[in-house]
Amino acid sequence: MAAPLELFCWKGDYGLPSVDVDCLTVLAYAKFAGAPLKVHKITNPWRSPTGTLPALKTREGGSISQPSKIIIHLRKQKYNADYNLSAKEGADMLAFVSLLEEKLLPALIYTLWIDSKNYVDVTRCWYAENISFPLNFLLPNRMHGQQLEKLRLVRGDPVLEPGEQLEKERLGSQKFFFGDSPSSLDAYVFAHLAPLLKIRLPNGKLQQHLNSLNNLQQYCSNILALYFPSDAREAPGHKIHAQPDSSDFGNEPHKRRNQILSALFAVGAMLGYAILTGILTIKRERPQLKNSSLDDEDDEDED
Repeated sequence: MAAPLELFCWKGDYGLPSVDVDCLTVLAYAKFAGAPLKVHKITNPWRSPTGTLPALKTREGGSISQPSKIIIHLRKQKYNADYNLSAKEGADMLAFVSLLEEKLLPALIYTLWIDSKNYVDVTRCWYAENISFPLNFLLPNRMHGQQLEKLRLVRGDPVLEPGEQLEKERLGSQKFFFGDSPSSLDAYVFAHLAPLLKIRLPNGKLQQHLNSLNNLQQYCSNILALYFPSDAREAPGHKIHAQPDSSDFGNEPHKRRNQILSALFAVGAMLGYAILTGILTIKRERPQLKNSSLDDEDDEDED
């Protein structure tokens, strides 16, 4: 019997299967594609085969990191969430993923890792409390530096979308971007949106704005309820409003894609513009980490 595919990823919290965007992307894609993974949810990336998270241990004994490379390997193993896409839809999917990482990813990084209030009170605090001693003094600050460098390397178009557009745009009537079945694009969009919608942040201006877009909330809540029901239990102060599965969806895929993407990219463009023009500045904070327990958590789930 062949050895199982094993995925190592950051553990979940806040009603999410993982607190990490890259791990969320791979977990969502694997669920969408029906890949039978043995999942190790851990809080020490050095315990993974690659020393980073997420990491996939292959049946041949090799190891792969980075979401895009893991997804390519799963496709080669016949676990392909994009199997039914046309050539044009496949090209659109690649273009949309690229735009998503260019426009929305900087907003996500800034909100969770650069904004001093959110970083000190939530992000750094979570990792410091969940990573075992003495790594909890090292890894959060190291991760902060990596995210800061990632944000500095991002080059986006600083042109602002119309301010009213983000308020007006809503999801269309289909369940997923390309119809009734999720694709790679849905995995990426879900992974970038869900933390912004679910993690409680003290400085939550962007979060409040996204929470006003009911269809974005519904989109993420549906994915959590359908594919991660055990993680989608209500966290304190967070309610998940899952939409019942229904076949009564319209047939407007292009309108729906344009609407959600314009909303997502407008958020990223506004933040990118603010950073590039100096309205917002990026500043390092000196680490003030808390001590935590000596034991590292390692929860294994069979998918």
